[in-house]
Amino acid sequence: MECNDPKCAIHGGLKTRGAEFTGKVVSDKAKKTAIVERDYTRYMYKYERYLRKRSRIPAHNPECISAKTGDLVKIAESRKLSKTKAFVITAIVKKEG
Repeated sequence: MECNDPKCAIHGGLKTRGAEFTGKVVSDKAKKTAIVERDYTRYMYKYERYLRKRSRIPAHNPECISAKTGDLVKIAESRKLSKTKAFVITAIVKKEG
């Protein structure tokens, strides 16, 4: 499939930098955007225990990748693409099902 998306990290001119995460796509309803949920732990010194946290990151979903809900994806930080998006999906690690 040919990709004409200028905001694609693989075929377009978008450069990635900084943080790279893996997470699960929980929503792909918006056009060219996917919400990626990432679970992580944070240590709390006061209670000497770990706290489970999760973050929902809006990421650009290029047409050539087209990740769907339930997919495990790799996202990378890039420049600001819109008001909320500063990450782009670079690869699908595991398809749903």
